[in-house]
Amino acid sequence: MIIDAHLHLWKKQSGCVNGKPVFALSGGKSDFGGAIRQMMPPYMLDGSNTVEMLIANMDYARVSGCVVTQEYIDGNQDAYLLECRKKYPERIKICCLYEEKEIDDKWIEQFDGIKICAGRLKDQNLLHHKDIFEKADKLNKFISIDMADGELQVGDMEKLIEMHPNLRIAIGHFGMVTVEGWEKQIALAKHKNVYIESGGITWLFHKEFYPYPSAVKAIRKAIEICGVEKLMWGSDYPRTMTAITYGMSKDFIEKSTALSDEEKKKILGENAKGFYGFPELEVPEKIINMVE
Repeated sequence: MIIDAHLHLWKKQSGCVNGKPVFALSGGKSDFGGAIRQMMPPYMLDGSNTVEMLIANMDYARVSGCVVTQEYIDGNQDAYLLECRKKYPERIKICCLYEEKEIDDKWIEQFDGIKICAGRLKDQNLLHHKDIFEKADKLNKFISIDMADGELQVGDMEKLIEMHPNLRIAIGHFGMVTVEGWEKQIALAKHKNVYIESGGITWLFHKEFYPYPSAVKAIRKAIEICGVEKLMWGSDYPRTMTAITYGMSKDFIEKSTALSDEEKKKILGENAKGFYGFPELEVPEKIINMVE
């Protein structure tokens, strides 16, 4: 059973980067703060990144469940994600988006977790955002957080973890693995309820490209630091699908000879099942494609 711990969905992209708007154009392109970027695969013609298209990709790649996180560059997708989970309640976990303002407890209760884009916060001192960690702890929600590059926020995060030892925290982008100091983020997972997910790792090693040998070496280094039980695979769908297929985003782990079968099993699904509280899910049927 494979679980994707980091991907994105949106009905309409309406976000912001450095104070400038981000919005979808056509053919998978977006206006990214005044620059044109291929934000999605070109077959996403109208800029909609829908749950139906995701489920089709998951079925084909034989991925059983997923966690939908969020990003400021896409705009707040809370309402759409509630619709998505209603359609696929067992297969999807969803995060509401923290936007440096008070979130009502009743609103948070509808979601499985809270997403914090810590590297994009106006106030990057995480201790100034301790209230949202307190809410997540009180309401038994997990925190999905993409931290600022390197060690900048590690000290603050360490203090928040100590304040909330039972709060589940998933650190994204594999600790920004290509930036100096990434190991410090990985080391936070030595705490019992802190895990690391690899969403965006193929983006960070995109110049090397598939099968990403340096990404596999980084996974081996992380295993040394915090143990394989704390690592979870994430695809960062659909942005990484502008370079590779959805299946390739996990195949570089699944087909690697540098990881044991037991390590792959834990990273690709077993760890996420326990952390996020997924039920036992069906494994999608293998469909033979036209080139096999």
